Amino acid sequence: MNSTPTPHHDTPAARNASAALLDALHQRFGEQLSTASAVREQHGRDEGSIQAPPPDAVVFAQSRQDVADAVRLAHAHDTPVIAYGAGSSLEGHLLAVQGGISIDVSRMNQIVSIDAEDLTVTVQPGITRKQLNEAIKHTGLFFPIDPGADASIGGMAATRASGTNAVRYGTLRENVLALEVVLANGEIIRTGTRAKKSSAGYDLTRLFVGSEGTLGIFTEVTLKLYPLPEAVSAAICSFPGIEQAVRTVISTIQLGVPIARVELLDGPTVALVNQHSKLTLREEPMLLMEFHGSPSSVQEQAQTVQEIAQEYGGQAFEWAHTPEERTRLWTARHNAYFAGVQSRPGCRVITTDACVPISRLADCLLASVQEAQESGMRYFLVGHVGDGNFHFGYLIDPNDPEERARGEALNHKLVARALSMDGTCTGEHGIGIHKMGFLGEETGAGAVAVMRSIKQALDPKNILNPGKIFPWQA
Repeated sequence: MNSTPTPHHDTPAARNASAALLDALHQRFGEQLSTASAVREQHGRDEGSIQAPPPDAVVFAQSRQDVADAVRLAHAHDTPVIAYGAGSSLEGHLLAVQGGISIDVSRMNQIVSIDAEDLTVTVQPGITRKQLNEAIKHTGLFFPIDPGADASIGGMAATRASGTNAVRYGTLRENVLALEVVLANGEIIRTGTRAKKSSAGYDLTRLFVGSEGTLGIFTEVTLKLYPLPEAVSAAICSFPGIEQAVRTVISTIQLGVPIARVELLDGPTVALVNQHSKLTLREEPMLLMEFHGSPSSVQEQAQTVQEIAQEYGGQAFEWAHTPEERTRLWTARHNAYFAGVQSRPGCRVITTDACVPISRLADCLLASVQEAQESGMRYFLVGHVGDGNFHFGYLIDPNDPEERARGEALNHKLVARALSMDGTCTGEHGIGIHKMGFLGEETGAGAVAVMRSIKQALDPKNILNPGKIFPWQA
């Protein structure tokens, strides 16, 4: 593991957009191009704690040709381009660390086609998950991947996002069938089809999913859909300690109960959520669960989990049967991040994203909680514990170097522990800038060299979201 707990930054000389490029972009895009300071600042920050100068300009793309032309012009002028969707990333993915232009695809938010009989949908990258589900609800289908934030589908595919439903429905890796991608030279290619399987050549779709905008910019994404469950029920259960809650989850997964969602909040985090969302939940470690299926199967699943929870001291098992009750609970869970931020005005969050095999989850969590408490660092803790993924949010004063160093040291220790348990430094947020220093430790130098070779082959000028995932080597 690296000796320093601070994140790795690849900071070569900036390659700012030249006057000639800005003039060419203005001629092509007119009012779709902005160099206004406020617009640039908006596109130069995400929800993470890393700060960097804003991009030199923002292109508001409205079509695949807009994206292709913007990339082609940037390529001709050796200038970086960074795709921008909803701005909800946490690891510095959209920061213009080497200057350049931001390509905002949020106006590309249309559904291209719905193929309900095949359980697929093709969308533009700027549509958000909530917009998508609202648009397809009349079909009786839904898209289950829920990372919490109302992220764009393009951004979710770029970071291989998942979230609260991953324990049953998987991640974006399992749910993207095909892509339309603009390459570094402006060429448009397609990967994959709507068929459920294929053995045709290299699996380029899987290559681009999770590439964080460093290999291409998505202009269409084809996704799997699922039938809306006949019955849905949610429940909360409090526990005397984190270990008992986690052991309940482990037993549930090992028994093969097809639970749809299972989230962990520790006691202090429940208190933050209560304050933020005006709730009265017991301020103890809590599991928030959801069951999907037929009425009888949902009842059977819930009964099994309730019996397991009771074996581990679970109490105050409460049901949320109506959509309104379920929405209230899940909204509170999704607002845990903002509840933490609001508890310390002016703070920024160093967010962890470790994921370990389910059998090691309790050990990893308990040791990490002890470290956080002993450090005196203010934090919140939530976890998609059904798949071994959890998040600490260390609340730091961004202007206090000592606090940032303490937060990064905690993150460093947590990642070291996860890797020692055959886990990963990032279960769903991606590497971005913040976790670059951990990638080699997790995958090995040989694997990073292969990744770098792919990047150099597809983007020899290093213009696509440079300074992310691993340092560039010419």
